[in-house]
Amino acid sequence: METFHAHIYYEKETMEKARALVKKAYNQKGVTVGRMHKLPVGPHPTWSCQLLFSKDQLTNMMIWLLENRKGLTIFIHPVTGNDLLDHTDHAIWLGRKIELNLDGLN
Repeated sequence: METFHAHIYYEKETMEKARALVKKAYNQKGVTVGRMHKLPVGPHPTWSCQLLFSKDQLTNMMIWLLENRKGLTIFIHPVTGNDLLDHTDHAIWLGRKIELNLDGLN
């Protein structure tokens, strides 16, 4: 578990709130910000944007996301090489838990 992903979930109605959070994430040292998707990608059933950070940043990023999510749902998981476990047993949810599409995960 060297790295973690945080997926910011949003939809058309919450896009601007998500865009503001993603913009702030660019200022977080050591965080890689992915694209803001306007369609479901992979196991994520709604629009999302991925943040990538190290395990050393996990605590600080969780606190930062809790303080800045403004009601958005955020899904956090480690990257261990076992996608199914990472997206189920190892998952952390901030906000409402959303059912993932696990069919394509190993």
